Amino acid sequence: MSISSVIKSIQDIMRKDVGVDGDAQRIGQLVWMLFLKIYDDREQEWEMFDDNYKSPIPNGLRWRNWAADPEGMTGEELKNFIDSILFTGLQNLEVSGSPKAAVVRSVFEDAYNYMKSGQLIRQVINKIQEGVDFNKSQERHAFGDMYEQILRDLQNAGNAGEFYTPRAVTEFMVDRIDPKLEETVMDPACGTGGFLTCTIEHKRKHYVQSTDDEQTLQRSIHGVEKKPLPHLLATTNMILHGIETPNQIRHDNTLNRPYRDWGKNERVNVIIANPPFGGTEEDGIENNFPAEFRTRETADLFMALFIRLLKDGGRAAVVLPDGFLFGEGMKTRLKERLLADCNLHTIVRLPNGVFAPYTGIKTNLLFFTKGQPTEQVWYYEHPYPEGVKSYNKTKPMRFAEFATEIDWWGNEDDGFASRTETEQAWKVSLEDIKARNYDLDIKNPHVADQVIHDPDVLLAQYAEQQNEIQSLRDQLKGILSAALTGNSATESNTAENKA
Repeated sequence: MSISSVIKSIQDIMRKDVGVDGDAQRIGQLVWMLFLKIYDDREQEWEMFDDNYKSPIPNGLRWRNWAADPEGMTGEELKNFIDSILFTGLQNLEVSGSPKAAVVRSVFEDAYNYMKSGQLIRQVINKIQEGVDFNKSQERHAFGDMYEQILRDLQNAGNAGEFYTPRAVTEFMVDRIDPKLEETVMDPACGTGGFLTCTIEHKRKHYVQSTDDEQTLQRSIHGVEKKPLPHLLATTNMILHGIETPNQIRHDNTLNRPYRDWGKNERVNVIIANPPFGGTEEDGIENNFPAEFRTRETADLFMALFIRLLKDGGRAAVVLPDGFLFGEGMKTRLKERLLADCNLHTIVRLPNGVFAPYTGIKTNLLFFTKGQPTEQVWYYEHPYPEGVKSYNKTKPMRFAEFATEIDWWGNEDDGFASRTETEQAWKVSLEDIKARNYDLDIKNPHVADQVIHDPDVLLAQYAEQQNEIQSLRDQLKGILSAALTGNSATESNTAENKA
């Protein structure tokens, strides 16, 4: 039975349980179980290569000792064990001097057992035990497909504004950035870790040649995710990809930290990210940023932070919606800073449907290097493959489609001297961009304007415009509030002086 079939059968079992309500809880339930199974499989490997290996998990709480036996605990005994012993023990692990224990405890701090029936829990455990062996390389590879299914279900659970980045896009972005072995790579909004796992695979394929190289790789990966479930998925994903102690995948909101507190010693060589867009941050987060960049729009705050987090010479590849390109107000100031501090050398314009079914908003891939100003921006409009009018679940975007971009790309060291204009590629000077008041939404000059009739696209554009309007309202509200506060203070001081 395939892994996807195993997952489907597990979800069908969970639907019978009165304690599990909806996709989000089913996924949360499934993931902590998968984590323990994956961790146990990985420990079997570590034990083979290290006779002195000691598990950070107490013996009675290890998967092999309470879950692996299909005739083991069930019913109320199993339910009580999980609720009163397993979770209590893992949430209170002693982590002093044990990075692995810290990983396990961090996973279970936000995990929860939703299931009420011990008999159904046993059925789920047995399905995981018999259907999944993560010590088999083939099944490890297939686990990526399972992650995609989990993420699609997560979208159905209503997590608006967070979109699974198609594997083809992830691979292309990492391939073009080409993170070297010793370079630190960060995704400050890492979700389930897709960009980071792709980076790990890239480094191993091109640069890892020894055990020392592998240790260098392991130290170079950094991520932050604010939501518990994606963080748990990211941690599990790291372990599955051979990162033994993924303590560098932090559960936090990167935007919570004041902008000025990110010092030079924390800056990184590479940022690859798809920051959440279309959503807003809670009140007060914007105050962590300089006044010129204050907004509640999540993607804009992340973009401001990306520029600061890069070292001089550092490189970034970022997914952003069209709204960033044509937006005004704070967006104009942010784009001005981006072009002044970084060389925004390439914008790849993706067609509609790349992120379907999550959103119809058109997206772009921005590639930039910090440390020198932009002189010109190259655009590349990615076309649909021949015979394809849109992407969907059965016909997703494929990495092979980016072959033309890769052949055209050239070398940044010589200023991309080999690039030429084509029906898909064109360049725009900094002077022209300034004349447009930093509007980067520049259409392909080789293609006549097309009238869009697709209702999904029109609705997505309308939603994007409404987000822009709301962002401007928030900014205006903040300006007025600050002005009124200042006037009140002035009047109060004047009254006191008169008295």
